Amino acid sequence: MSTTRVLFVCMGNICRSPTAEAVLRALVAKHGLDHRVEVDSAGTIAYHAGEGADQRMQRAAAERGYPLESISRQVTAGDFETAHLIVAMDRSNLEDLEAMAPDGTGHKVRLLSEYLPEGAPRDVPDPYWGGASGFDRVIDLIEEACPHILDELTGGN
Repeated sequence: MSTTRVLFVCMGNICRSPTAEAVLRALVAKHGLDHRVEVDSAGTIAYHAGEGADQRMQRAAAERGYPLESISRQVTAGDFETAHLIVAMDRSNLEDLEAMAPDGTGHKVRLLSEYLPEGAPRDVPDPYWGGASGFDRVIDLIEEACPHILDELTGGN
C-alpha cells in the first residue's frame, strides 16, 4: 500500500501548520496508520526557517498532549510533486500556494476550513500577535478538522 502525504502550510510555519502536523500525526498514530499517512508542515515564507514552533504555541499544544517537534521550513516546488494534499491555514496562504504551484498541481491545495462545519471561520486566525486564547482557538479548529482530513486521506479506513 502506498503512502499518502499531506502538507500543512501557514505563513511562517511556527504556529498553525506545525500544530496541524502534530494533531494529524497523533490521529494517524492512534489509528495505526503510520504506514499509510505521512504528515509534514511548511511556511510560505522562509523567515523562521530552521526554528522550532513558537513557544506559546508549544505550551498550548503540550497542554493538549501534542508535542510540536517540527522545524520550520519554506514550501518547495518538490512539495507540490510529493504531497497528495496541501492544506492552507487561510486564504492568503492559499493564494500564495496557488501562485507557486507548478502546472498541474494546484488541485492539491485546499483550505483547512473546507474540513470544518458550515459557519466555521474561513481562515484559521494567526495567533502570533494575539493573546493565549488565540492559540487555543487555533487548536480547537485544527482538532475539529483533522478527523475529516484523515477520513478523506484514508477513505474512512
